[in-house]
Formats: sequence, structure tokens, C-alpha cells
Amino acid sequence: MQAQEDLSVLSPDERQEIEAELGHYPNKRAVCIDAMKVVQRHRGWVSDESLRDIADLLEMSADELDSVATFYNLIFRKPVGRHVIMVCDSVSCWVMGYDRLRERLMKRLGVKVGETTADSRFTLLPIVCLGACDHAPVMIVDDDLHHNVDAENLDEVLEKYK
Repeated sequence: MQAQEDLSVLSPDERQEIEAELGHYPNKRAVCIDAMKVVQRHRGWVSDESLRDIADLLEMSADELDSVATFYNLIFRKPVGRHVIMVCDSVSCWVMGYDRLRERLMKRLGVKVGETTADSRFTLLPIVCLGACDHAPVMIVDDDLHHNVDAENLDEVLEKYK
């Protein structure tokens, strides 16, 4: 019979990165968001199996950890495309053309908000605020903020992400 650690869903690298974070926090539970970010950085999303493994490592229940994951909108609980587009839908962006940008994105990508393109290149998601209201409408692709996005410059922005 294999040891419990050998059956772990977390890779040795993921486990090592999470354990390295433990020294920066007062208790294991406080590491939960960083731990999920580690797994997401390696895999692109956080599966139920990896969530349970993280919860075990941090001495939490899977339900407690899932509550954090579903509250924190930057943790993806289902597979996403190679590039994640988050379009700000705050009041400032709405006033400055969010609805037109969202419609253009859905038409250009052939998906609705919350979906991934057939080629798995992009996932389109809303986000409450990106903190760049003075440059609305804004969106983030992966870690790159794009401001004053409109129909004219949208294609140029998307071409950067192969």
C-alpha cells in the first residue's frame, strides 16, 4: 500500500510552495488563498480534488475552503482558457461603454460571459472593479490591464494573446 503522501493530488512543487508560505502567516488557515493561487498558477484552475488536498494540508474542511474560493473571484473552480479576460462591470465602466465592449467581445470570441472559446484560447468573465475608473472601460487579460478599450482597439489587444 502506498503512503498517504504518495496519493496526494498536490505535486511536490505545489506542496513545497504552499509550505513555504506557512511561515508568513499566524496559522495554517490564513494561507488558504495563497495556497489556491499556487495550485492555480500550476494548473490554471483549482479542482475539487486539489481543493480537498489543500484543505487537508491547512487543517480546514473542504467546504470551508470552497467558501473562500467561491467568494474570491480570482480563484477559478473550473477549467479556463489559456488567457482569462476579465471585463470590469463597475458603474464607471458601465457609463463609459462596458455594455458595448462586452457585446463586442462576445461577438468577436463567439462566447457568452462565463464561457471559454472553442479553441480554449480565451475565457470571458466579469469582474466588479479593476480600480482604473479614470480609464474606463477597462479589462484585464491574464495580468495585463488594458484601459480605454473600445471596438476600435479591441482586436489589437486580443492579438497580443496567442
